This record gives sequence, C-alpha cells and structure tokens, in this order.
Amino acid sequence: MITKGYIKQLFLFFLLAMVVVILFASQEKPFVTASEDTAETVNENDQLADKLDEILRHESLEGTSTSVSVREANTGEQLYARSGDERLHPASNMKLLTGAAAMETLGPDYRFTTEMLTDGNINGNALQGNLYLKGKGDPTLMKGDLDQFAKELKDQGINVIQGDLVGDDSWYDDVRLSLDLNWSDEPYYTGAQVSALSLSPNEDYDAGTVIVEVYPADKAGSKPDVSVTPATDYVTIVNEAKTVPAGEKKDISIERQHGTNDILIEGTIPVDGTRSRSWVSVWEPTGYALDVFKKSLEENGIKLTGNSDVTKGVAPKDATVLASRKSMTLEELFIPFMKLSNNGHGEILAKEMGKVVHGEGSWDKGIDVIEDVAADLGVDRDTILLRDGSGMSHKNMIPSNELTKFLAAVQDKSWFPAFEHSLPVAGAPERLVGGTLRYRMTSSPAQDNVVAKTGSLTGVSTLSGYVTSQDGTELVFSIMLNNYLGNSDTSIEDSIATTLAKHEFQ
Repeated sequence: MITKGYIKQLFLFFLLAMVVVILFASQEKPFVTASEDTAETVNENDQLADKLDEILRHESLEGTSTSVSVREANTGEQLYARSGDERLHPASNMKLLTGAAAMETLGPDYRFTTEMLTDGNINGNALQGNLYLKGKGDPTLMKGDLDQFAKELKDQGINVIQGDLVGDDSWYDDVRLSLDLNWSDEPYYTGAQVSALSLSPNEDYDAGTVIVEVYPADKAGSKPDVSVTPATDYVTIVNEAKTVPAGEKKDISIERQHGTNDILIEGTIPVDGTRSRSWVSVWEPTGYALDVFKKSLEENGIKLTGNSDVTKGVAPKDATVLASRKSMTLEELFIPFMKLSNNGHGEILAKEMGKVVHGEGSWDKGIDVIEDVAADLGVDRDTILLRDGSGMSHKNMIPSNELTKFLAAVQDKSWFPAFEHSLPVAGAPERLVGGTLRYRMTSSPAQDNVVAKTGSLTGVSTLSGYVTSQDGTELVFSIMLNNYLGNSDTSIEDSIATTLAKHEFQ
C-alpha cells in the first residue's frame, strides 16, 4: 500500500532532482564541447600524439629511457610530451644552455685576447728581461698568430731576448679536465685539456690538440711517414706501425699515452693506401703553445739567452704590453662551436663566464652562471644538474620539457638570430652550415627546415631545436634517448622531426 508519507518522500526527491538539473544547466559548458574550433585543435593534437606515439613504440627503444617534448614556439604551449619531466642526460644538447649563457653574459661581439709582454727594456737589438705570452682563453690562437708576434718583435729590431720565454695561463685555474670526463676520452680532441694559453692546429679550432697524419712509405716493410701539425717537439712520435704490400688492409691506431706526450702509432698501412689522420690532445697545453712560439722566434732569427729558456709563470702587473691579438667575435666562434659540436669551446666558455662574472675562471663558477641564465629563461633549476659546459659528463641531467621551455624563451633575446644561425641545419651539405646534421634528413620537408643541436655519448642520443610544420606553425622540440645498447639510432629522432615538419594543425 502506498502511504501518504511515501508519496511525500517521492515528491521531495523529485523537487531535489529538478533543483540539481537547473543548477547544472546554469553552469558554463565544459572545455571539451566549448566550440568547434577548440574541438578541432584538440583533435589535431591527438593526431600528432598518435603519430609520435607510433614512432616511439619502435622495438629499438625497448629498455631505453625516452623523453620527448614539443611546444608551439611563439606561445610555449605544450603540444606533446612523453616522459617530458623525466631527467635524462643531454649529451651535447648541454651546449644549448652553455651557448645561451655565453651570448647573454659575454655578448655576440665578445673577443678573447692574447698578449705578449715584458718586464724588461729594449736596449739596442736586445730585450733585456723576460718575454711573457699571456693567454686569456682564446681557442682560435694558431701558429700564424705566434709568427706575427715574433715578426712584431723583429720589426722593433729585437734579435736577442736576454731572459726567459714565460707562459702565463693564470687567467683560468689550473684544473685541466672537467670533473666527470672519462679517462678513455682524455687522449682525443673531444676531451682536450683546458688552459687559458693553448693553441689550435687549424680552423676547426680544437684548442690543445695537434693533427697527426700517417702516410705509407715508398715500399712495404718500412715504417710509415708521420707528420705533426703544427710542427712541435712538445710531442714525441712513437712509430711502431708498418707499411704493407698494396691491397692489404689498412688498420692504423693513433693514440697519446695517458699522462705523457708520447703519441703511439700502431698497425698497418698499404703502399697504395690513403693517409690516416687524427686530432690528438696534448698533455699540458700551455707548454705546447710555448714550444711553438719558441720555434716562431727562432724562425724570425730571435735568440733566447735566459737561464730556463722556456718556463711557466705569471706576468707582473706592471709588465709592458708589446703586442696583443684579438680573436674573432663570439658570434663567429659559435659556427664551429655549435655546427661541429666543439667540446673544448663549451668548456672554455664555461670558464670564461666564471672569470668575467665572478672573477674566477673555473668550472664551478662558470656552471653557476649557466644555471642562473637558464633559470632566468624559465628553466626550473631544482630539476636540473649541470656538471660541465660541453655535455661530455654522464651526470648532466635535464628534462626535455625544460629544454623546450628554454628554446621557446631564448627567441625573445636580441642575440637569438646569431644563436639560431649557429645550429646545424638538416641536410645542408656544406660542413659549416649543416654541421652534424648535414647527412641527416636530406629530403623535404625536413631538409633546410629542421635546425637543431645534436648530442651523442655512449648510450645517449639527443636532438633539440626548431622546425616549422607543413601549415607554417613554428615548433620547438627536444628528443632525449638514454640507456640504449649498440649504435645510436638517430633514425627515431629524424622520424620525429620529419613528422613535425609534415604535420598540419589546420
């Protein structure tokens, strides 16, 4: 039987339901049904996500750590992220942060200086006192520049230096290698020692290295011919290689022995074989620069008569500057730095920023500057760990979301055009245009469109930069692959970047 009380409860429930319906109807519609335009935008982002997710399901990524982030360049809006907040090793993508910090603190017109000084006087054809070569970090100093210094002395009528040739590298501290550099990397140009006074063998400006070339001898059984550029007695060639008959295998190893300047050459090179060439780092580059400068003096007929002949020290504050040399601008240096991913430049810039900003040319002070600039550009300093300027450290850590945030923010800087111009360009065949991307993404729409910094270490491969989509939407992206085995699978990165270039948002 239906009682009056039951009918009353039913009526009250009906009234309450009506109130809820009226209140809900009075609210704004939820985001997902706001408008056709919004729905289309969400759908387009979903389509992009589907494409990128499919690429990232590739079997080669099984067991790896992967972080991918994509943003709209002008607004910084997040368009896609896969583990975007996961901290991974950036490898040479670290140079993006170092480079931006250098542009911000030093400026694109900044130049390094090298000075030739004396604490003595010129008397007739003699310089009575020590001759100092003072380095201030210039990675572009070459043999020709030291020849010019010697010529300027000769032009002043100086034939004799009655004192020592002294190398002053006190502009930076005396720590030669970054904290986490692998022992196995140290003999090669990628892990060259950093000194405020150093020398580069050619226009790639790999400071602190010599170029060693091995050519076959005229007949089998003889030792190969070896040349060193620039010519220097600072390194010793230990030639244990052998020239073999024509057609046999070439297998030449060129490696400096740790802790020494003995460069060991081993293996075989056929009579009809092509040269083998390697950029080899030197141990203590200050002495290397001094040895080559001494040769320049001798070649110009200038004799040293000091007790120690060549030594290391600090020029007195009141020493007279006899000549000085300015490097190219930072904007110009950024071409070999970024295009060729020059590790030495990254470490030198870190120390230079420490010297200029904090008065100490050390990695610690330089990294402080890099972190400060990164934070000013929106990077969350509480989620990054920076240990060097080049990215050689396996302890550097940064999420891809922070890198894309940074890449979007730097576009507002006055120096951004120079910064962007220094990045490798996909598929551009010229070495100092395409750089480390010149053999990658060599067809449309990625070719000449993707502008990005590469990165590679054992188990690490990265690519971060800029691309314009098919409909003209400017994008920033960061792809970080860590903990893979075997060779770097850059095809995943190229596929993602090409997908972004092909995508249409409208």
